[in-house]
Amino acid sequence: MFSSIAYAQDAAAAAGAGGAFTQFLPIILIFGVFYFLLIRPQQKQQKLLKQMVSEAKRGDEVIMNSGIHGKIAEIQDGTILLQVAANTNVKMDKGSIQQIKGYKKA
Repeated sequence: MFSSIAYAQDAAAAAGAGGAFTQFLPIILIFGVFYFLLIRPQQKQQKLLKQMVSEAKRGDEVIMNSGIHGKIAEIQDGTILLQVAANTNVKMDKGSIQQIKGYKKA
């Protein structure tokens, strides 16, 4: 009688060791799907945006995050002087550039 209980405990312990991996497998697969469909493309897009902002130069036509369209009149350390109309310049943060018109992706 006692020997059959011991065998049952050994069988349950052996099944539990392999079962732990199979329980975590769906979580690992879901994380992998999220990484390749959401996280990785977002990182690539942020890298491209950072490169585009660093290559901005005087005379480029830009679109800001706020939706303002204009031409870069002057670039300082972290700011730009944006010409939005004739004799109308707006000082804005360089990091708020969303798009440079005509920018070629590398």
